Amino acid sequence: MPESNLSFFGRLSVALGSFFAILGDGELAANVRRLREGGLAPAAAAPAPAAAPVAKPAPAPAPAPAPTVIKEATPDAALQLLGLLQRNARFVDFVEEDIAGYADADIGAAARIVHEGCRATLRDHFSIRPVRSESEGSRVTLPAGFDAAAVRLTGNVVGEAPFSGSLTHRGWRVEEVKLPQLVKTHDARIIAPAEVEL
Repeated sequence: MPESNLSFFGRLSVALGSFFAILGDGELAANVRRLREGGLAPAAAAPAPAAAPVAKPAPAPAPAPAPTVIKEATPDAALQLLGLLQRNARFVDFVEEDIAGYADADIGAAARIVHEGCRATLRDHFSIRPVRSESEGSRVTLPAGFDAAAVRLTGNVVGEAPFSGSLTHRGWRVEEVKLPQLVKTHDARIIAPAEVEL
């Protein structure tokens, strides 16, 4: 915006800055008074000639951050896991079943079977460990630079690290994946084949 046409907030900023500058500098205050009364401010004394600047080597530019690479997730591994959960725990059958007509005891009995199968599948094909080793409910301190992908802050999050709080969930991290190899002709979208009894 041109200097002669400052916005209201631009003028307000100049006014407040000038106000405090005038309060702190008697000579500036006298010059402003002279200008307001139509006179000219005295010419500033000519600055002393500066010594020839010593050439400094230009600082090396900071390296540009690497662009974020977004990987396209292929569904094959997810479909394979879903197939394993179906085979070992009848997971998809359980989730797709309309359970509104069943008693809670029947649902609980089925959930126990699904739970056992799901747990066995996860233990067979993944090494899963807690993100945090402390017991849930214990007090923890997160230093500056903590891994925000591994620890999510909840509650009243204000300020900057270090943060102290109560561990409400230890989190889970997969350390190893041991899914079976698939042949090229395998269709991972078929998580459970239809069954026809003869």
